[in-house]
Amino acid sequence: MENMRDKVAIIGMGCTKYDDHYDKTGEDLLVEACYEAFADAGVGSNDIQAGWLGGGITGQTLAHALKLNFVPVTRIENWCATGSDTLRNAAAFVAGGLYDMVLVAGFTAGSDAGGGEGRGVLHGAQGWWIGEETAFTGAPAGTFSTVATRYMHHYGLTYEQLKTGLGSIAVKNYHNGKLNPKAYFHKDIDMKQYMDAPMISYPFGLHDCCVMPHGAAAAVVTTPEIAKKFRDDYIVLKGNGMSVGTKLGRISTGYDWVHFDENVYAARMAYANAGIKNPLKELDVACMHDAFTVVELAFYEDMGLAPRGHGGEYAAAGVFSLEGELPINTNGGLKSFGHGGGSSGIHKTYEVYKQLQGKCDARQVKGATLGMTHDQGGYPGTYTVVLNVFGTRD
Repeated sequence: MENMRDKVAIIGMGCTKYDDHYDKTGEDLLVEACYEAFADAGVGSNDIQAGWLGGGITGQTLAHALKLNFVPVTRIENWCATGSDTLRNAAAFVAGGLYDMVLVAGFTAGSDAGGGEGRGVLHGAQGWWIGEETAFTGAPAGTFSTVATRYMHHYGLTYEQLKTGLGSIAVKNYHNGKLNPKAYFHKDIDMKQYMDAPMISYPFGLHDCCVMPHGAAAAVVTTPEIAKKFRDDYIVLKGNGMSVGTKLGRISTGYDWVHFDENVYAARMAYANAGIKNPLKELDVACMHDAFTVVELAFYEDMGLAPRGHGGEYAAAGVFSLEGELPINTNGGLKSFGHGGGSSGIHKTYEVYKQLQGKCDARQVKGATLGMTHDQGGYPGTYTVVLNVFGTRD
């Protein structure tokens, strides 16, 4: 089976700050992100031959916002995996030779200017104010908290052992977000603050749940041959993997609720495409789905970055911190940067793009040449997972 390795390049990216944006519509945010990407790439909207959009209800949103000149625009929807799948679809058209230069964009918005909720909220449904944050209970938090309790039972952990691992993930992501001017949160927390936070859905506290502000991100995608004419530090797609569950996990009595098969299958494909044998040693940076801290914990183990049952220990030991063996969620993760719905996979790509170019200032991973993004949409037992691996030019 053919893959897209070394056939697709990114020459420009843009990303808004993720915030409340009461005064901006989705189209406003798309214009901001896309024109940053155009300026970064050194191209104009007239150079775009096709577009792909994550978010909204139709591709017309992107066409209207940018006044694209009757070019085809496709809207992608795949739950929280939408952003990475949007990029995947666009990349396939470029790799297949149908287009030379395309635009990928994603957004989430709701404001006084265009309707919606406003203010960054935590992932869930039916919520209330807690201090400076909003906590949401309901389906997402309630469902994923069962993964955390099952993990604790399955591996014989105490509540304190579980929370030490999850708390290390939250503390790390807050710290990284504080270093990122485009992140929603700019604050640190310590383990005591994590442990003392209000309970949302046992064993999840306030800091186990991601924030959901508004924003947009965009990328200009072309071939490596064309990319060389625009810049020296473009990045190249090295591998891709995608897996979609069939709900068998939700009805099978054998499902253990501590791992996600879709992660395993998608990682296997992406690693094979990219020629990765030891991801913990070979990858330099990764941005992955952390709607809840336990999702990041499971990711470590599903992706072969930590032994089963020991992901929390690895997190507590600093393996995935900025100074660790494999820095994960250097942008602050969904916890601190913000879950952007249809744009999340694209704003994760923005971070990896900047990291591979050496342009991340205080959160820069020294000498980064290979990075990965991960998007995960759905619920335990039935996920959509998309992984993209990017590298510097040869």
